[in-house]
Amino acid sequence: MPKKSRNFPSRVDQLSDSPAPLYAQVKQMITQLILSGTWSAHERIPSESELAQELGLSRMTISRALSELTADGVLVRMQGVGTFVAERKGKSALFAVNNIADEISERDHRHHCKVILLCEEGASADHALSLEIREGQRVFHSLIVHYENNVEVQLEDRYVNAAVAPDYLRQNFVMQTPYAYLSKVAPLTEGEHVVEAILANEEECRLLQITRHEACLLIRRRTWSGYQSVTSARLILPGSRHRLEGRFGS
Repeated sequence: MPKKSRNFPSRVDQLSDSPAPLYAQVKQMITQLILSGTWSAHERIPSESELAQELGLSRMTISRALSELTADGVLVRMQGVGTFVAERKGKSALFAVNNIADEISERDHRHHCKVILLCEEGASADHALSLEIREGQRVFHSLIVHYENNVEVQLEDRYVNAAVAPDYLRQNFVMQTPYAYLSKVAPLTEGEHVVEAILANEEECRLLQITRHEACLLIRRRTWSGYQSVTSARLILPGSRHRLEGRFGS
């Protein structure tokens, strides 16, 4: 059972000094308590009435702050049980092609992976089309589960143009990701992302340790180095453990 928080420093003076609306100040205060580690993931926070009494604010103000933090994914509210700090979700850039190991490291978390499959195949019609090569031409196939703090966060199903990366099968992908290796031998010049919401199949659910009913994000990724296609990959990410972010301008 998640533990109940006993860490709640009084912030009444700080709240009264700010021109921001009171509910926004409460949101900021709670967010800072979480980011500082005072309140940790899965920890039960004080109730609405406890927060209202401690801060000298109305329950309506506290309720709005907690509701918005819940909608933002910062808190989880369980009817009849309490309000808890949500597990921080991993995030990936929507418009960029990044190394998952670097993304996890930037969150001060630990990455490791398990190689499920690493072999040579003849390109099927679909894979030949996506890699812009002839059907039956030599391709390398890797299937890898990526972990963040020992939790499965991504299933990487990748096909590689063997003509571009002939030593792909000789690499130790426990020590470096396919992204890191391919960036050295075939530097990325262009990429394509197609994002869908899916239900993973039985084998994919087993590898990711999720139920058949959990929604997942599927990123179909193709990459090029100059005029040559390099990879065609399916990246499956459990929806409860991941989100995508993108930033753009006009």
